[in-house]
Order: sequence, then structure tokens, then C-alpha cells
Amino acid sequence: MSITRLEKAKRLLGCTGLAFLPSLGGAVARPGPWYRALKKPPLQPPSWVFAPVWMLLYLTMALAHYAFMSEAGEGRRRKGTLLQTAQLGLNAAWVPLFFGLERPGLAMADLAVLIAAARATQREFGKASPLAGKLLIPYLVWLCFAAYLNGGVCWLNRDRNRVKIASLR
Repeated sequence: MSITRLEKAKRLLGCTGLAFLPSLGGAVARPGPWYRALKKPPLQPPSWVFAPVWMLLYLTMALAHYAFMSEAGEGRRRKGTLLQTAQLGLNAAWVPLFFGLERPGLAMADLAVLIAAARATQREFGKASPLAGKLLIPYLVWLCFAAYLNGGVCWLNRDRNRVKIASLR
């Protein structure tokens, strides 16, 4: 069954809206004095790099979801969209955990689960559409780089984190 151009446009708009939802986290919590005072790992990019990289990644996630939705059967569409929604929810949680609560350890735990969820999404998308699976590869690579950066912040600031944890008790 063929879908109309209007239905395709609605699908693309829905996939794009869903993919960009986590970007709203930047409006809730931003790097502040706490973050600027942290020791950063080698290879830490300048702060201006993050916004354009994430916009490109959200766009590729939207296109991957659209390609997947265009090729997958109904049952697979439900599963893939559920995986996409779950991994985007984990993605959205990272900014408030790291910057808002100033809890890089919790953010790292979220990121570990996010990577697993993003990989499951990439596998599911790739079963229906090889293009969709390939479009998610840069996102997975960036998430692994983000884990290096997040883990580096945790490690390099472990004494500071111990003080923070002790003050919560």
C-alpha cells in the first residue's frame, strides 16, 4: 500500500519532532561555574562544537527514523519507535543529570544505558532499512566519545565528587 505525499510529510515531521525533543534539555540546564571549574579530559572540544554536532546528530536520527518507518512493517515500526523513544528519553535525561544536578556519575550511568539503547535502536532500524542503521552510526560514535568525556570528568574530579557525595549524607 502506497502512502500519500502528505502522509510522508507528516511522518517526516513526526520523526523530526521526536528526534529533536532532547535538545530542549539545553534550555533547562546549561554549563555554569560548577562545570567551568571542573578538570576536563584531554580531547575536550571547545564548547561551541557541541551545539552544531548535536543538531546534525538529531537530524540524522530523524532521517534514520523516517527511513526505518518507510521500510518497516507495522509490528517492527512499533518496536523501533519504542526503542527510539526510549533512547531519546535517556538522551534527554543526561543534560539535567550532568549540568542541572551536577552529578556526572549519575549522568555516566545514564549514558551507559543510553549507548545500549541506541545500539539496540540501530540494530532494529538496520533490520528494516540498512540506510537507517547506517545513519545512526555517527550518533553511536559520538555517544562513545561523550562517555569518554563524561568518564574523564568523573575520574579527574573524583575528590570533588567524594566531597559532594559526603555532603549529601
